[in-house]
Amino acid sequence: MLVFSTSDKGGTGRSVTSSNIAYRLSLKGQNVAYLDFDFGSPTSGALFDINRVDRGTPDKDGLHNYLTSVNSTVNSHNVRTETNREELRAPRHPYRLVLFPGDRGGGEFTSVDDKLVKRCVELLVTCEQEFDVTFVDLSAGRSAALEIVLGAMAAPQLAPVVARWLVFHRWTRQHILAANGLVHGPNGLLETGGRCGHDTGRLLESVRFIRTAVPSMKESPGVGRGPQWAWLRRQNEALETLAKTNRLGFSVMLGKTPMEPVLQWREQVILDADVAAKIANQETVDAFTELATGLTDDATWERVY
Repeated sequence: MLVFSTSDKGGTGRSVTSSNIAYRLSLKGQNVAYLDFDFGSPTSGALFDINRVDRGTPDKDGLHNYLTSVNSTVNSHNVRTETNREELRAPRHPYRLVLFPGDRGGGEFTSVDDKLVKRCVELLVTCEQEFDVTFVDLSAGRSAALEIVLGAMAAPQLAPVVARWLVFHRWTRQHILAANGLVHGPNGLLETGGRCGHDTGRLLESVRFIRTAVPSMKESPGVGRGPQWAWLRRQNEALETLAKTNRLGFSVMLGKTPMEPVLQWREQVILDADVAAKIANQETVDAFTELATGLTDDATWERVY
């Protein structure tokens, strides 16, 4: 399975949520790869606390150089053995999670050609053969990375492969509108996919939305009363209506993540040990686990009428 993580705006929590879903899947026994296609800001190494590649690999053996050089190879990093975070090195359960970083200073592509797409096809075919699930973390917006992978996924070699698209957005008006535009708007996912040769109806069926950093609306002592709470409830209801109007309603939502101080202060993989130490919230781990389950549950991806 190939999973493409995208968003129209930065700051959606796309990368940190994707990395946590990948980690939760690896704990379930899946062999998982994580490809950093955010070419302008390849910082996925920091999410997994692999300090040497926290801003991309400095050795010119990352994904940017792989795609642009026929003779190059792409280096990979075993998160479990190479992370600098002790708790992630010695988990309760063994796991296999492999990072393919971008290149430090590689930069965004200014154009997309057939050679780039062909190299991407080769990479994705290799990952599909070696791993159970491969995450491809794309640059935000209508990027060259988006066009490259859409072109690659239209290739005959990848036609039988299960592909799923995760579109991340914060729970705000601007982010809802931006997420709709990324999928349904001009030069968005569907329009670009159609130009690349995709059946746009089938492509749309492979898209689900993830709401991130959603405030809790549960009432508790001292909360749930007064003008501010009444205003918040009205705004939440308005956002639900806006999401439905913009085709981001519950039927196409994979799930949501709560507001989590650990992720706001330090983007990282949240471990069960963090919850046990009362650093992170169990609700956040539960959300990542539910997203991981839904991602691999075929029933979640049945046709939406």
